[in-house]
Amino acid sequence: MVSGHSGAVLDAGALVAIDRRDRQVGSMLELLRRRATPIRTSGGVVAQVWRDGSRQANLARLLGGVDVVALDATQGRRVGELLGEARTRDVVDGHVALLARSGDLVLTSDPDDLDALLRLRKIDAATVRV
Repeated sequence: MVSGHSGAVLDAGALVAIDRRDRQVGSMLELLRRRATPIRTSGGVVAQVWRDGSRQANLARLLGGVDVVALDATQGRRVGELLGEARTRDVVDGHVALLARSGDLVLTSDPDDLDALLRLRKIDAATVRV
């Protein structure tokens, strides 16, 4: 399920799974790391799941090897335009969809919403429910 992908994008569901020591998601991410697959997420995703660093060691370790992309003014405008076109409101889902590129793997707890945003962007990325 993780072979042949150029990169991976993690949404909140993937980070929550790691925080909860989900073995399946952990194995997927380890395989991606071994294959030197670039992994990224949104700073908004981190904000959704980060609560207490002293209790989130697994998540902290994971984030050490993940490119966390800030939601700056330029990205914010792009997210807003995408959400307007999609007629939806989830800013973090919008940012995750913008981070995805064709050929990427998107690990998400909500593939339906992300699939719709990716289709709108005409991005051929594979979503995996975690």
